[in-house]
Amino acid sequence: MASLSRRRRGLDFWPGFVDALAALLMVMIFVILIFTIGQFVLTDAVGGRDRALAQLNAELSVLAKQLSLETDTRRQAEAQLRELSASLATSREAGAALQLKLDASEVARLASDEESVRLINDITALQRLKSELEAEAARLASELDTTGSALKEKTELSERSIAQVELLNRQLAALRTQLDELNNALGAAQADARDKALKIEELGKELNVALAARTRELARYRSEFFGRLREVLGQRDDVQIVGDRFVFSSEVLFDSASDAVSDAGRQQLDQLARTLQQIAAAMPADLPWVLQVDGHTDRRPIATERFPSNWELSTARALSIVKFLRATGIPPQRLAATGYGEFHPLDPASSDAAYARNRRIELKLTSR
Repeated sequence: MASLSRRRRGLDFWPGFVDALAALLMVMIFVILIFTIGQFVLTDAVGGRDRALAQLNAELSVLAKQLSLETDTRRQAEAQLRELSASLATSREAGAALQLKLDASEVARLASDEESVRLINDITALQRLKSELEAEAARLASELDTTGSALKEKTELSERSIAQVELLNRQLAALRTQLDELNNALGAAQADARDKALKIEELGKELNVALAARTRELARYRSEFFGRLREVLGQRDDVQIVGDRFVFSSEVLFDSASDAVSDAGRQQLDQLARTLQQIAAAMPADLPWVLQVDGHTDRRPIATERFPSNWELSTARALSIVKFLRATGIPPQRLAATGYGEFHPLDPASSDAAYARNRRIELKLTSR
């Protein structure tokens, strides 16, 4: 028993403990390896996502730049469209004025054509008279030949026959003189008709050139006038340029249902008058320019003792502005006033904003 007890006490547990510790260490190393591999994979995945995110950010920046360029291009195109619309309206106005001048030239040409027709009729009459005189001369020559033959056959000539022959000779000479004069008159009339036709054509060309030059000159002064007026008045929502017209909201110049210029409106019109005087001083004296003032209202009816309808109100407001400008020294022959009532709206809608847009005063620098 004692020997068995000693053998049991003599058992060594250290190798088993070392084995267990080694196994635990291998497990820990395996776990650490798995964690390291997972960390590497996760880091690579996060890096890939960061790179993809950076690439997307770069593409987004490029798209933003392209969008900005497209926006700028669209704005430039809209500005060019507005300029082209203004130029088109100006060209239409210039074309209408030129058409009036051409109509006047056409009337003059028709009058000249009538004069040419009259000359041609005169020439035809002269030619007919010439033919008759030639026929008469041929008849007299034939009679003269006949008389001469008869005289040759006769041995004795009477005094009466000799007198008749002399008379016929004188008549023949007079007819030949008249024929020469008629030929000369016919040639002069034909030359005069050709000269008049050439002069009419040259005058038409000169008129077209002069009208085109005047139209371009007036367009230049109109652009300068609107440009200076925009600089003086500044950027305002209630004052804008529409085509070849400068548009004021009625509220800027008048109180509601009134044709008396308000104090604020007088300040605006004073600036307008000074600008117009500066431009007018630079214009040639023979340039037939006129500042046309057009009054417009909204379509809501008005019926007062002073203004039975919107026509009277719009006309009275246009006249008030013309009288104000006249008082500042603008020549009256350079001013015109027109009232259109509610019949030329800018916005056909039935809203307060549309009514405000339609209540306006339009200024247009045009030609008579």
